Amino acid sequence: MSKQLLYDAETGIHRAKIWEIGFYALNNTSTNIYMFAFMYIAYFLTGIVGVGVVLAGSITTIMRMWDGVTDPFIGYIVDKTNTKFGKNRPFIVIGNLILAVTSGIIFYLIPNIPNAIRFPAYIVLYMVYIIGYTCQCVVTKSAQTCLTNDPKQRPVFTMFDATYNTVIFSLLPLYVTGVLLPKHGGAVAWSSPAMFQDLWGFCAAISACCAVLAIIGLWRKDRVEYFGVGKVVKIGFKDYWEVLRKNRAIQMLVVSASSDKLCTSMMSNSVVYVMLFGIIVGNYDQYGFMSAVTSIPAVLITLVMIAFVAVRLGQKKAIVVGSWGAIISAIGLLALFIVGDPTTLDLSFANGLTAFTALFLILFLANKGFYGMAGNIVIPMTADCADYEVYRSGKYVPGLMGTLFSFVDKMISSLAGTFVALLVASIGFTTANPTQDTPYSTGIFWVTMACFIGAPILGWACNLVAMKFYPLTKEKMAEIQERIGEIKKKAQQEA
Repeated sequence: MSKQLLYDAETGIHRAKIWEIGFYALNNTSTNIYMFAFMYIAYFLTGIVGVGVVLAGSITTIMRMWDGVTDPFIGYIVDKTNTKFGKNRPFIVIGNLILAVTSGIIFYLIPNIPNAIRFPAYIVLYMVYIIGYTCQCVVTKSAQTCLTNDPKQRPVFTMFDATYNTVIFSLLPLYVTGVLLPKHGGAVAWSSPAMFQDLWGFCAAISACCAVLAIIGLWRKDRVEYFGVGKVVKIGFKDYWEVLRKNRAIQMLVVSASSDKLCTSMMSNSVVYVMLFGIIVGNYDQYGFMSAVTSIPAVLITLVMIAFVAVRLGQKKAIVVGSWGAIISAIGLLALFIVGDPTTLDLSFANGLTAFTALFLILFLANKGFYGMAGNIVIPMTADCADYEVYRSGKYVPGLMGTLFSFVDKMISSLAGTFVALLVASIGFTTANPTQDTPYSTGIFWVTMACFIGAPILGWACNLVAMKFYPLTKEKMAEIQERIGEIKKKAQQEA
């Protein structure tokens, strides 16, 4: 991409090279890899730390709330930061180091200390872990504005992000089910410290590589001339209150994303997948096969949808179309599990293609494609909200936008673990979670359906309501970028 195409002096539009966006998107992948590892923390807490199912779910909720509390403070620091190494890159380095060290100590140290202090030690270490997670996560949103302000280019981030996330969350479960569980004895592996240590080493190495590539991707654009109005603007906590009170765009985006995240977090809970594939389907290996079979098609469907909807019609329209598609396909999945025979699901195709398998693949891939577009597009939309604030008040606060988004998102979605734990406890599992060796029951079926299908439908419905009041259409964003370009020209003339 030529220099002329990277910057348009007339409109103030600045763009990134495609590979820069691709590398930068790996920052989100870097933190998501740790999120995947901690999806299994309920088993670590019940099987190794020694706490009950409901307490394990509640602690996950409380720690997620602590995660939300740290967000505004880290965001404020990001907004005030301007170093020779950039505004955003220092937080990738600091965050990833904290994540690696604290999670390593959790999985290696806690199983080897006296039982009485395992739980308090976990709490302290996890609180520090969360600070690192917040430091790195904030960059995924705050650096969006300096990377590119071209409304047509911002959805490209989502295309990379959706691809990476689909691959990671498809291949890592295959690694767990196909490598770690057999290596450590099957169902008993959930109480094996060595299994969690192997998982940590694998995830930490991949996360570090992704973080390094993200830093390289940001290297050229993480400079003050690409921030907001092109110069440092002083801000204080009183400015934050004005933003929260008057920026309708971020308000509605937070409502949409947090409700959606709460419900889809219930869907992706590790206990739910154990019940779905290990008990209802009757073969937990199918979870690993599902990840392998659906990852590439799901990515392609998501990319096509983003290219034809988000890039052409705008990011708001992408959430609306994605949410409707996800709702319809989820209802189809529910009907399939009710009237069909889940035990005939065979994603290894060892006995050919069964009717249930064919219908499951069609509906599941459609659901993943629609949800992949609606769920991932919210990240670049925070950059639109930050630009809207520059347009509205002249204040450049990407750290606030990103961390406000994360704060409410985490506070709400933190309830997912508790809700799943309460539902599981309501059918008799109060001291241990179900495993793939647990016998099938009607109660397990309906709890699984409530978490895997019912809750996400509610989240996608909330998306549709919130987007009714979200002001940033494709046309509005074109007007905003034109106005910011004028502000930058004036600032340069006054300098």
